[in-house]
Amino acid sequence: MTKRLDEVISEGWAGLQEITTDIRDAQQAVDDLNKLCLRVLASEDGDKLMKWLRATLLEQPVAVPGSDPSYAYYREGQNSVIRDLESRILKARNL
Repeated sequence: MTKRLDEVISEGWAGLQEITTDIRDAQQAVDDLNKLCLRVLASEDGDKLMKWLRATLLEQPVAVPGSDPSYAYYREGQNSVIRDLESRILKARNL
């Protein structure tokens, strides 16, 4: 359970232990997810999938003349998923 800041302050240095443990656990969870993306998507099939996703989503216009402006938000959401996966793969390779 995460403590409130005033509880941590009242405990002094001992209160910081839980916070640093939480930070380490959170970073480990991020690293684990990045490694998972690398294992799954860096394979030959994963590489093919990422190339297809990039070609069909990321390398397409976000908006076209005459389309509803909200469509651009939707398309950017799709693009952000591809960018996030690519970023996680790069980070995992640098661990």
